Amino acid sequence: MNSQPKLRRLLDLPGVADLEMKALMKPRHADPDARAEFPDIDETARAAFGLAVEAAEAFALPADWDGIERLDGFDLTDAFAAEGWDVADDRRKPLRMLPHFALPLALAMRGLAGELPFQPEDTTPEPWGAGMAADAKRFRKR
Repeated sequence: MNSQPKLRRLLDLPGVADLEMKALMKPRHADPDARAEFPDIDETARAAFGLAVEAAEAFALPADWDGIERLDGFDLTDAFAAEGWDVADDRRKPLRMLPHFALPLALAMRGLAGELPFQPEDTTPEPWGAGMAADAKRFRKR
């Protein structure tokens, strides 16, 4: 039984998967220096976190800020996973667009700027028959 809480996936937020596909087809899309060429990056960040990438970069970080957004590779994915976020693709590699979204996500998840998108409670029904044994046991006690 897995006791770890389920991570929220950055890739599941609206627009992020589309940008990830664009970065796969056109790697310049993932280059932070080329962000001005692609206004859809800021639009996606604003829709996901209520905070554009440029606004996140202009935000005055607290003195004890750990610089999570500057980590690389698996250090970055592990740091976000420790805070409840899966920022990897389906092959478990860091998202290509992560350099754009790391700071807005970090600010939002830590409650400093922006906001996290609403996520309803898990309403996935239990597998068929999952409660039958307990029901049968209660029935026999009657």
